[in-house]
Amino acid sequence: MSLQQLLSALQSLPNIHETYHIPTLWHSDRVSVVAVNPREYYAQAIDRILAQPNSALPVVGNGEWSSSSVIYNLFVRTATAFDHNANGKLDLDTTSGFRETGTFLKSIALLPHIKRLGATVVHLLPITAIGSDGNKGTLGSPYAIKNPYKLDERLAEPALNLDAETEFKAFVEACHHLGLRVVVEFVFRTAAKDSDWVKEHPDWFYWIDERVQNRPQGATDEGRYGNPIFTDAELQQILAKVERGDFLDLPEPHAIYKSMYVSPPHTVEYHDGRYIGLTNDQRVCRIPGAFADWPPQDTQPPWNDVTYLKLYTHPHYNYIAYNTVRMYEANLAKPEYINQPLWEKIIGIIPYYQDAFDIDGVMIDMGHSLPADLKKSIIQTARRKNPDFAFWDENFNASRKSREQGYNAVIGSMPFVAHELKDLKKFIRDLLGSIAISSFATAESHNTPRAAARFGGGAAGKNFSKFFIALASVLPAIPFLHNGVELCEWYPINTGLGFSPDDLKFFPSEQLPLFSARAFNWTGDNGVEPITAYISKVMSVRAKYLDVIANYHHGSTTLLSDEQTNLIILTRQSGSTQLLFVGNANPIASESVKIPLSVSAESLLELYSEQRFAVESQTLRLTLAPGESALFDIS
Repeated sequence: MSLQQLLSALQSLPNIHETYHIPTLWHSDRVSVVAVNPREYYAQAIDRILAQPNSALPVVGNGEWSSSSVIYNLFVRTATAFDHNANGKLDLDTTSGFRETGTFLKSIALLPHIKRLGATVVHLLPITAIGSDGNKGTLGSPYAIKNPYKLDERLAEPALNLDAETEFKAFVEACHHLGLRVVVEFVFRTAAKDSDWVKEHPDWFYWIDERVQNRPQGATDEGRYGNPIFTDAELQQILAKVERGDFLDLPEPHAIYKSMYVSPPHTVEYHDGRYIGLTNDQRVCRIPGAFADWPPQDTQPPWNDVTYLKLYTHPHYNYIAYNTVRMYEANLAKPEYINQPLWEKIIGIIPYYQDAFDIDGVMIDMGHSLPADLKKSIIQTARRKNPDFAFWDENFNASRKSREQGYNAVIGSMPFVAHELKDLKKFIRDLLGSIAISSFATAESHNTPRAAARFGGGAAGKNFSKFFIALASVLPAIPFLHNGVELCEWYPINTGLGFSPDDLKFFPSEQLPLFSARAFNWTGDNGVEPITAYISKVMSVRAKYLDVIANYHHGSTTLLSDEQTNLIILTRQSGSTQLLFVGNANPIASESVKIPLSVSAESLLELYSEQRFAVESQTLRLTLAPGESALFDIS
């Protein structure tokens, strides 16, 4: 057992005389900081986990346990980062051998906290080894994957003298012991520019003439490298053909863009932090960075730390563009042009993690952009090994297509509408019909503004967070707790989606947790009390009524509130059980409502507060504080 191996490594450590602080919220509901001996603290944390009965994970089949789950989204490097030596900053290197950035060991100690929140699944952002060519910040993005078969060694504790693989295996064992499943996020379409695969397999990558300079963001010089530039007429033709599913003879980039690319080099050397190649015709070449490929006129900043993998080998399409890495040109996407060794390497990634670590599922980053045949092979291969393995799609569109491709759930679009009540009500109305595939119920993700930062943050942000967590717990969807939500954390992980130009200036990329060391506000310095106990209560009620709430059938949800009110009023029903939810979406003011009910009872028990409310003349009268929600069993 790797967990026992981790415990033995801790117990064999000599006494550590340096002061080591941890936040008390890691193991209690109290907001404070306490000095501990790390050897004893983490050993006791593991002992407490092992002392609990081993929770068997029920087999549902085909990963369908996803739809009834509560997900806790964990970015290990940030979630358990802390200023342990209290010197006012996060040190990247320490003399004690215990890191101040987040690790698997510290995340194991956090698991009881995650379980108390009601989570049943831990979803990890990528944990693989990170490249360095073009990286932002002090640590680099976990999406700049140097080798998908190796883990990020910064997630291991040097003091234990164990590799990251051993410590991650212990993490999964601890999760399973507590009845938590583990889903890991993977990226299959891109790789770090200094990927371990470059030296041995240069033909798995695109290469451009080393003399070609990168195009500055916003510039339109086609003689420099960047996303290909199309005319308005070309864009109209591209969009029209893709819209009708016509991928034959898609408009190609201009000749000046295609001329930048060269054949794969016959020799590759690592020089000054990057790979440089030499082709058979003596051209010096480099690996180009990636960019947002769809729509073709996307204006996102270039992704200088990653590049696209060369999934097909047709010599005519030796370039990166929308028609070679996403909307695959019909003349390109043929069996004879498949880069077969690369596909086999990609297909083998998930089985490796199943065998080595016993993970329960994966989230595929940009999975909808993979070739259909590759995606099919990935899913089939993993499910042959574990028929109950889950697949989640990083797709904002909850369509039947994702379900048909073998996915169990998608991210969906809720984070983009959660803070706009009119749009939120429309989203809920869409849930009243047939649900093609389960989506995540959340107001935030690692790419969006934090829920607690909405409406000016502070008390209003906290009220909004509470409202949405309660709403998420009763919708026919999957509650998704983005790590830090329980702390009312306001600082985003990344500024990928939904940020204004002013926001981007306020949150410079080099200071974002996705790229640099940063800790959550575990000590309450943001002036807002954590909502840990509230989330625990809400999710415990959800668990009690799971048969009703996890009912995705048509007619199980009825929206009662109209467009004029700041309230969300809905019912959930399954069999003879019916629940009434009332949530105040107004984060700054109370709201009152009278709800006619067909019940004979003179009072109803509110399930969150456990207080009784009078029903007079078959009417329930409520006044809800800002962000407050109420749930009643009106069966």
